[in-house]
Amino acid sequence: MKKLAALVAVLCVALMLGACAKEEKKEPQVLKLGSLSPLTGPYAADGNDIANGARTAIEVIKSEGGIPGFDDITLVAQDSACDPRQAVAAANKLINEKVVGVVGAYCSSSTIPASETLAEQNIPMLTPASTNEKVTERGLKYMFRICGRDDDQSVVAVKFMTDYLKAKTVFVVDDKTTYSQGLADNVEKLAGEKGLEVLMHDHVNQGDKDYSAVLTKIKSMNPDVLYMSLQNSSSGSLMAIQAKRMGITAKIIGQDAVYHPQLMEIAKDAAEGIFLTFGYIDVDKPAYKKFIGAYEPKYGQPGAYSGYAYDAAYTLLKAIKEAGSTDPAKIREKIMAMDYEGASKHIKFMENGDSGSNYIIRVVKDGAFANFWDPATGKTY
Repeated sequence: MKKLAALVAVLCVALMLGACAKEEKKEPQVLKLGSLSPLTGPYAADGNDIANGARTAIEVIKSEGGIPGFDDITLVAQDSACDPRQAVAAANKLINEKVVGVVGAYCSSSTIPASETLAEQNIPMLTPASTNEKVTERGLKYMFRICGRDDDQSVVAVKFMTDYLKAKTVFVVDDKTTYSQGLADNVEKLAGEKGLEVLMHDHVNQGDKDYSAVLTKIKSMNPDVLYMSLQNSSSGSLMAIQAKRMGITAKIIGQDAVYHPQLMEIAKDAAEGIFLTFGYIDVDKPAYKKFIGAYEPKYGQPGAYSGYAYDAAYTLLKAIKEAGSTDPAKIREKIMAMDYEGASKHIKFMENGDSGSNYIIRVVKDGAFANFWDPATGKTY
C-alpha cells in the first residue's frame, strides 16, 4: 500500500507539473495584415508588386522593433484578379482571417465593392493603386488612398498636351474598365474645354492582342497625340509595338497603369519616347532609400505600385503601433493624424481619405523611365 501511495503521489506531482507547463506555454500572438491584388492573370505583375511592397513594410517594421504585444506580423495575400465578384469573395476571406487592415486593391472596379464588404466590419483599407474618384467619394470612414486621383491625373495629361506639346488634336482610346474609361472620359472632357479637338474616343477590350482596327483609324486621322488609357503595361506594350509597326507618328501618352518596367521589357524600342503621367518620387530621400534597400534584395526592381503599397502597409502598422491597439476607431484616429515622409510621397490624409496627387510627366528614355515635365512650373527636368 505504501508503494502504491508513493506512486500515486509521484503521478500527481507529474500531472501538476505538466499542467503548469501548459499554462506557462502561451500561443504566439500574430498580427495579420491583409492584401488584395491580382496575383494571377494579365495584371499579376502589378498585383504581386503590391503584395511585395506590403511584405517589405512588414519587414521594416519588424526591424524597427515590431509592434508591442505581438510576436510576429504576417501578410495574408488574397487574389482579387481585377474581378469585382472575386474581390468581394477575397475580402470575405480576409475578414474570416481576422486581419486588422487591408492594402489593396489594384483595379478600382475591385477596390470599390471589396471596400464596401470590409466596411461592414470597420476594417481599414488603404489602396496603393486605385485612382478612380469614386473610391474615396462614397463616405466610407475606413477607406484611404495613397496614390493620386484620376481627375488630377487627367488635368496634368491635358495640360502637357496643350502647354508643352502644343497639340491641336488627340485620339483617345480605353479598354472599358472602370479605371481606364473613367480617366479617358476625364481627358476627353478637359481636352474639349481647353480647345483641344478630340478626333475620336474609341474602345478596345481587356485581353485584346490585336489592335489593328483602332490603330487603322488612328493612322487615317493622323492626330497629334494618341492618349492610351489601358489597364496595364502589357496591353500598352502591345499597342505601342503595333502603332510603331503601322508607322503612326502621334506622340503617345499613357497613364499610371501603363507605367511599369514591363513596358520596356516587352515593347523595347517601341517604348522609347512614350510619355506617362505618374506621381513624383524623390529617390534621394531617406524614406525611399530605406524602402528600396529592403525591397530590391528580395524582389528586384520595384514596379509602379511597390512604393505606394509599402507606404500603405507601413502607415497601417505605424498607426497600430502608435495606437497600442487594433481597435478600428483608434487605428483610424492615428491614420488621420499621420504627417510623415513616406517612400513614395508625403503622407497626410484629407477628411475623405485621399492623400493628394503629385503627378508629373515621365518619359521612356534609353530604356528607362526619366522625369520629364513638371506641371507646376511648366519646365522640363
